[in-house]
Amino acid sequence: MGLFSKDIKTMNDLFVHTLQDIYYAEKKIAKSLPTMIDKATDAQLKADFKHHLGETENHILRVEEVFKMHGVEPKAVNCPAIDGIIDEAEEVTGDVADKQVRDAALIAAAQAVEHYEMTRYGTLVAWAKLLGRPDCASVLQKNLAEEKNADSKLTKLAESKVNLYAAE
Repeated sequence: MGLFSKDIKTMNDLFVHTLQDIYYAEKKIAKSLPTMIDKATDAQLKADFKHHLGETENHILRVEEVFKMHGVEPKAVNCPAIDGIIDEAEEVTGDVADKQVRDAALIAAAQAVEHYEMTRYGTLVAWAKLLGRPDCASVLQKNLAEEKNADSKLTKLAESKVNLYAAE
C-alpha cells in the first residue's frame, strides 16, 4: 500500500497505515542498534545506545498495544524512509576509520532516525486525538517523549565532547 494508495480512504485508514509504518521502523531500528552499539567507542554513547535499545523494544510493545486498542491486528508495512536512513548510516559509519569521527557520525545517524520517529509519533498523536482516541494518543505520546529525550541526550553528548574530540 503506497502513501496515496486507493486503500487509504479515510483518516482512520491513514492512521493505521502510519502506525504500520512506525511499527516496521521500530523493528528495523531494534535490529540496527546492536551494530551501532558495537561500532561506538565513547562509553557514554555506547550506554545511551544500549538504553535506547531497551526503549525501542518498549516502543514496539506500545505500538502493538495501540493496534489492539484500535481493534487492528499488528502488522508492519515497508518503510523506505527508515530503510534509507539506516542504509545511509551503515554506509557512512562503515567508511570512517577514526573512532572519534565515527562516534560523531553515529550520533548524526542516530539523530536522523530519532527525527524520523518524532515526526511519525507527533503525527500519530495528533491523528489519534482527532479520531477520538485519546487512549491511543496517550500511549503514543510516551514513545514520542522518549524519542525527544533520546535526541536531546545525543545533542548534549555531541556538543559537550564527541564532536570536539572528532574535530581534533
